[in-house]
Amino acid sequence: MKTKVLKKNEVERTWYLVDAKDKVLGRLASRIAVILMGKHKPQYTPHIDCGDFVVVVNADKFRVTGKKMQDKIYYSHSFYPGGLKQINLSQMLKKNPEKAIYHAVSGMLPKNRLRARRLKRLKLYIGAEHPHKAQAPKEIEL
Repeated sequence: MKTKVLKKNEVERTWYLVDAKDKVLGRLASRIAVILMGKHKPQYTPHIDCGDFVVVVNADKFRVTGKKMQDKIYYSHSFYPGGLKQINLSQMLKKNPEKAIYHAVSGMLPKNRLRARRLKRLKLYIGAEHPHKAQAPKEIEL
């Protein structure tokens, strides 16, 4: 049998709706990353961006296990001396809650040229409402 290699113009993208309420952050992020990469499809091709769109609602209502609310720290640096900034997960949820899911999914995608394109297909919303009703996203349970 021959293996079918997908071409760029043959990619069909579907929209999925994920409710993050009471889901564990790491497990949620890994399953979202699989959908963004397209690994759930039988015609997955590693060098072609064949993933789907993911709309995440209730992005601020996920949960974490253990003491991660205080112990998980996000770092950023301004590239100036003494420019290291750190913020823990509980502060991140107060300041910018959807950024925690974005950061988790970003870390689970492969570090290559397709990563930024895949992350653009991730749509995060704090409430239960989203503006993508016209795309008729399929609701999936992760």
